[in-house]
Amino acid sequence: MEKYLYLGVNIFAISFPLVRSFEPKIKFATKWRALFPAIFITGAFFLIWDHWFTVMGIWEFNSRYILGVYLFELPLEEWLFFFTVPFACIFIYEVLIYFFPGDPLKDFGKPFVYVMVPLLIGFGLMHLDKWYTSVNFFIGAIALMVHFLVFNDKYLGKFLFAYLVHLIPFILCNGVLTGGLTDEPVVIYNNSENLGIRIWTVPVEDTIYSMTLLLMNVSFFEKFRSHQTIQSVES
Repeated sequence: MEKYLYLGVNIFAISFPLVRSFEPKIKFATKWRALFPAIFITGAFFLIWDHWFTVMGIWEFNSRYILGVYLFELPLEEWLFFFTVPFACIFIYEVLIYFFPGDPLKDFGKPFVYVMVPLLIGFGLMHLDKWYTSVNFFIGAIALMVHFLVFNDKYLGKFLFAYLVHLIPFILCNGVLTGGLTDEPVVIYNNSENLGIRIWTVPVEDTIYSMTLLLMNVSFFEKFRSHQTIQSVES
């Protein structure tokens, strides 16, 4: 049964958000028209990046814990990851907007960008010899800058709130994938390409990777949602 572990993590991530998509308060299913294009575009970017790093040997996948179905050197479960995790994360984003409509972290949005962008660029430049660290931090900085240039701080507080809350299930799921509960990790990192700093068993770089994944999905999701709202008003 251990070969179903990564698949099980995907199912765990999406199960509750999928079941609750049709409840009458959040009405998450009504937002899928904006969500699915956002997931597709962001997923395409991350899968290209993922494939590149897999081929380079930055990380690899343990055949012991996957089904063994591959597409472009990536296991099926890895493809599913870029659907199930963003689906769950945007569900968290929408739930928090519903229960905290006042955007309690709005005032922290701009400072977050002002601090994180130079910090990420600085750390990236300091560790050019480590591919995962440098590329990850540079892409994170670019994602924050682009989002800020396009939206200013309109969604930053909401994003930051969702990001902080999502860290709990993120550490749990990634902890399982990085060997927190098993003899061997599902995803095996080449530690010469990262800082070697772990939160439980999760490389610290993964927190920035996940930040970028969530931010890109939020950006496209809100862009498509606003476009659909304008179309509805005009019609």
